[in-house]
Amino acid sequence: TTYIGFDPTSDSLHIGSLVPIILLVHLKNFGHKPIALVGGATGMIGDPSGKSDERNLLDEATLNHNVEGIKGVLSRFLDFNDTAENAPVLVNNYDWMKGLSFINFARDVGKRITVNYMMAKDSVKKRLSGEGEGMSFTEFTYQLIQGYDFYHLHKEYNCLLQMGGSDQWGNITTGTELVRRMNVGEEAKAFAMTCPLITKADGSKFGKSEGGNVWLTADKTSVYKFYQFWLNTTDVDAEKYIKIFTFLGKEEIDALIEEHKVAPHLRVLQRKLAEELTVFVHSKDELEKAIKASNILFGNATADDLKQLDETTFLEVFDGVPQADISKIDV
Repeated sequence: TTYIGFDPTSDSLHIGSLVPIILLVHLKNFGHKPIALVGGATGMIGDPSGKSDERNLLDEATLNHNVEGIKGVLSRFLDFNDTAENAPVLVNNYDWMKGLSFINFARDVGKRITVNYMMAKDSVKKRLSGEGEGMSFTEFTYQLIQGYDFYHLHKEYNCLLQMGGSDQWGNITTGTELVRRMNVGEEAKAFAMTCPLITKADGSKFGKSEGGNVWLTADKTSVYKFYQFWLNTTDVDAEKYIKIFTFLGKEEIDALIEEHKVAPHLRVLQRKLAEELTVFVHSKDELEKAIKASNILFGNATADDLKQLDETTFLEVFDGVPQADISKIDV
């Protein structure tokens, strides 16, 4: 049994979260039991990892709204109603943190981890040595609360592995350390695995487009724009991404890469990548609509295709295209 946590900083997830989601799906497909944790409790504090300044604290109504939104996104990739032995589980750490008093937490959990250990973490050291205002006690406790999540899931579900992005290494290893110190013998075993944060070939942050993040819900990033994001990746990035973000076999991927090298102008890799990801995140029907919308811009569409386009997608298709105003009388 393994888990990955998702903090509700928004009511959706963006494509930077696709790697951990895909990791959980892979594990499920190979017979393991995945747990997706939504951080209703940790979201109240804010993860200091990778941040130079303190996060703004969310009010309870916003937090609850975000938690429900993220549950909805995760439910599209993992069937939490499955009845199989290794069926995915969805949990919210607020459920076990809300009944824990500060005194008990400080005594039972805080006693196990030294301040020296916590200060050695990169997420803490960078904030303390930076030019900002330092780190509040609130954010300093974040790694302890995430560590307690691992201990709780280890105890309740026999969860042996926590995974996440490489920026989470400090928080995750605090969890393994807490499990080790709060148990004995075989029950003290817990493991951590992180994956590198994805970057583009030019070193820039993955998941950002000119308009901001590329989201996994159509209300924040339309299916057309989502499809276009993958279609517009560079050859170097497409070759890397197709191995990470699709479930295609090695032989098929190798064949696609070779085909692309012969005729890169056909963008075989990008098209396959865009198709696979759009179906995975949205659906086959939505993919077909996105392809039709793309064809309109390049003159490969019928009048019917144009009529079927909703107003939002229509405006997105022609966003950035040279335009001119003409009087209705002149038409």
